[in-house]
Amino acid sequence: MSRMSSEAVEHSEGGLAKPIEELTARLPSDTFLWLATGSIIGSLGLMLSGRRHDALFVGQWAPTFLLLGVYNKIVKVAGSDRIS
Repeated sequence: MSRMSSEAVEHSEGGLAKPIEELTARLPSDTFLWLATGSIIGSLGLMLSGRRHDALFVGQWAPTFLLLGVYNKIVKVAGSDRIS
């Protein structure tokens, strides 16, 4: 366990990760859930209107938004600002 702690202390983020972490940490966690839900609803609407390809495109945003939400939560709990 102590080995993992020393590795975390030695780890440092690149120049791009820290500003992204600072930006995403300001967003409420449920923002990404609402975006994913909107994507699913938008996809359903497009599908019902016969725009199948557009519906598939918009529907594929949902997992991306959810993954960004997970990233947001990780940044808030264990971001680079916790180390430095």
